[in-house]
Amino acid sequence: MSSAPDDSARLDEAVRRVEAELAHLFARIRVSWREAAVTVHPDLQPLGYQVLTSIATGKATSAGAIIERLQTDKSAVSRHVRQLEELGLVESIPDPDDRRARVLVATELAQEKVALARAQYEGRISERLSSWTPGELDHFVELLGALGR
Repeated sequence: MSSAPDDSARLDEAVRRVEAELAHLFARIRVSWREAAVTVHPDLQPLGYQVLTSIATGKATSAGAIIERLQTDKSAVSRHVRQLEELGLVESIPDPDDRRARVLVATELAQEKVALARAQYEGRISERLSSWTPGELDHFVELLGALGR
C-alpha cells in the first residue's frame, strides 16, 4: 500500500495550518502598526506610520519610492505625506543631487517619535522571542526568507 495519499493529505493540512498562523501573525502586525501609529500621533493611521518609517529610515524618500516599497497607490501615499507634513513630522526639501527634484525627510520630532514606537515594538518582539535560541531564530529567518522568494 502506498502512503502517497496520506502524505498529500498531511501536506495539505500542514499548508492550511501555516496559512492560518500567517493570517494570525499578520493581524498582530497590523495591530502593532496601529499602536505604533498612535504612539507617533493619535490621528496617524497605520499606513501613515509605514510611510513615515520609510522616510525616517531613508529607505524611501520620494513618493514614487514609497509607492514601490509599500505596494500602495499614489493617492494614499499623497494623502499620508500631506498629513505627515501638516503634523510637522515630514518636510519636503530640494534634492541635493538634483535641485529640480524634492526629497522627503523626517523631522527631528518624527525621528524621536519613531524611535519611541520602534523601541516599544521591539521590546514586545524581544519578549516573545526570548525563549528561542539563536539557532532557532536563524532557522526561522531562513524559512521566512525562503517563503518570501
